[in-house]
Amino acid sequence: MRAVRIHKRPDVEGEGLVLEDAPRPYAATGDVIVEVRAAGFVPDELDWPGTWVDRAGRDRTPTIPAHDVAGVVSEVAYGTAGFAVGDRVFGLTDWHRDGAAAEYVAVEARNLAPIPPSLSFTEAAALPLAGLTCWQALFVHGGLREGQTVVVHGGGGGVGSLAVRLAADAGAHVIATGRARAADVARQMGAHEFVDLESERFEDAVEPADVIFDTIGGDLLAASASRVKPGGALVSVAEPPRVEPPDGRAVYFIVEPDRGQLAEIAERAEAGRVRAHVGAVYPLAETREAFAAKRRGVPGKVVIEV
Repeated sequence: MRAVRIHKRPDVEGEGLVLEDAPRPYAATGDVIVEVRAAGFVPDELDWPGTWVDRAGRDRTPTIPAHDVAGVVSEVAYGTAGFAVGDRVFGLTDWHRDGAAAEYVAVEARNLAPIPPSLSFTEAAALPLAGLTCWQALFVHGGLREGQTVVVHGGGGGVGSLAVRLAADAGAHVIATGRARAADVARQMGAHEFVDLESERFEDAVEPADVIFDTIGGDLLAASASRVKPGGALVSVAEPPRVEPPDGRAVYFIVEPDRGQLAEIAERAEAGRVRAHVGAVYPLAETREAFAAKRRGVPGKVVIEV
């Protein structure tokens, strides 16, 4: 098969990605083989330990990036239940296994869910990683409820914009932050307010919130601790919070695959209540350019079409 692979750690994100021939994946017990139609990625995944070593710490290069997958089941391994050849599916590949920037990928069936009929493969590929991250941040770790106020740092990004949409759909008052160019995306996704971090200090611009979801980190994350209501939560996927809210919780987590949550997101997407913002689409042969585009700050999710 044709696949985008990288053979060693790059000095610059995206460098070293090459389209080349690679062995077709083998389906272990519990796996399905997905014929990939679209794939998604995050720009820093080439820094993740699982990109370079397996769970035993052994080198596994060359490696294939892009852990969001949308495609069609082409093979079902012995002992695997829940899917049949021809099913349209989307989900996440394991962090320590090859990703979906390839014509085929082996995925644990438990990490996949059916694609809603109304969603294209490109739309579906933009949902798994961002959707599960947002779901777990807002509702599992943040405990967000209807009528509460949530701040989403990076509300125009691939993860942040979907968090804005999910929070608004849940009946929360949503304040998005980011650079001025992200304001339109954030508002289109349902943000009630937008704070331009290039012209305003976040801590001066908002009242305390029930949940603050951070996708940026750094000084902004540290400043956010003071803007959490008593009993509220500061949740970050960028880095562990250095400062705890005085009367609240600070949470750092790494997203985990979850078929049930993915099905919840798919149900909302089918009903038109939730959608991902796809900022750009590149063919498989231009995966390196796709990583470069995301590094330049293209709003929304960048998707690779296979």
